[in-house]
Amino acid sequence: MIRPQRRRQQEQIQMQNSLTPGVRVMTTTGLFATVVALEDDDVVLELAPGVETRWTKGAISRVLTPVDDVTGVETEEPVTGGPDTGNGDDTSTKQS
Repeated sequence: MIRPQRRRQQEQIQMQNSLTPGVRVMTTTGLFATVVALEDDDVVLELAPGVETRWTKGAISRVLTPVDDVTGVETEEPVTGGPDTGNGDDTSTKQS
């Protein structure tokens, strides 16, 4: 019971020690930001252009990996429930 917890803790510490500038992260409070600089046990995060804050490495929950865009796939228009009658009666959202 203690080994899996210990392993997760070591993986978390390893992830926090491998942070580099330019990496997108999520904090333990759910804040998304980009690592700008590392200073000792602190991490400087950029929340928005020109908005930087200082956090401890322990506050970094996970490193986000970018999702590759799918190429060659055409997007389809969403299908609606039927023709709009114009009387405000949307039958596609009615519940029985």
